[in-house]
Amino acid sequence: MQFTAQQISDLIDGTIEGDAEVAVSEISKIEEAKSGSITFLSNPKYESYLYSSEASIVIINEDQQVKRPVQSTLIRVKDAYTALSVLLEIYNQLRFDKKGIEEGSFIHPTATIGKDVYIAAFSYIGPHAKIGDYCKIYPHSYIGDHAILGSYCTIHAGVKIYYDCVLGDRVMVHSGAVIGSDGFGFAPQSNGSYKKINQIGNVVIGNDVEVGANTTIDRATLGSTKIGNGVKLDNLIQLAHNVELGENTVIAAQTGVSGSAKVAENVVLGGQVGVAGHITIAKGSQVQAQSGINRSIVESNKKWAGTPASNYASQMRIQVTLQKLPLIEKRIAELENLINKK
Repeated sequence: MQFTAQQISDLIDGTIEGDAEVAVSEISKIEEAKSGSITFLSNPKYESYLYSSEASIVIINEDQQVKRPVQSTLIRVKDAYTALSVLLEIYNQLRFDKKGIEEGSFIHPTATIGKDVYIAAFSYIGPHAKIGDYCKIYPHSYIGDHAILGSYCTIHAGVKIYYDCVLGDRVMVHSGAVIGSDGFGFAPQSNGSYKKINQIGNVVIGNDVEVGANTTIDRATLGSTKIGNGVKLDNLIQLAHNVELGENTVIAAQTGVSGSAKVAENVVLGGQVGVAGHITIAKGSQVQAQSGINRSIVESNKKWAGTPASNYASQMRIQVTLQKLPLIEKRIAELENLINKK
């Protein structure tokens, strides 16, 4: 499918410099773009490619100065990176515009299926499950009994959504993710063994949430594990039973949040962060990668780092001091020698 510069400019509210009728059929990186493709420039360090690129169209910022002739048609916008995100969203909508129920899928007779859904072969929809309008469910996905999906959800191949779990509108779950598996609950016994505590709660996910590949979200022991609106979860994250994440919180890969921890809105957790159970993290907190949070963070909008986590600036000073320890140790030894000689 081809689009002209004029059509694209209308979609992203841009201003054209060059041939408004030039057409493109693919999106490329600026350093690899060829004729017939569209690309973008937002990072100044890639500016040199603007003058050598063979792309038919380049999206640039309104304030970008063009210092040498270019062969591409330019579309100026307020923010080239945001404009690209709009185009990629449209591209995905066109590419994955699938509807209908494929042969080989199983839908229980008591399940409710919305309009214009796509249910791929080898997917399973359990008893009394509800699938909202315009949802897309890809192969080998499992939607358990009484599970509910809102409208416009995308469930990629191999996702498992256990019974009673609830997803809001426009939720995207990537391959291998498991939502609603049992929380890690075992009662120690006098003989040294452990008795399983059955997990009878569920997981409730808000609107506009994205769950990365192979991320796991455990169901609550009682009540609900809660993921707020707008939360973005990277790949390989573990959220334990009864965890609560506030709206628009972002968590990077390999982070683990222990049971009953409560993370407020607009929090950013870097990769491989560990959060202890039954603590709270204040809104707007930013935690550096590989930090360990073992106590509640009560101050809002602060940066934290290290294990155990402490004020970011203080932690940076500590790290600088640690690098100087061999020199400090040597100087102490020299001073001790001087003292001993007296």
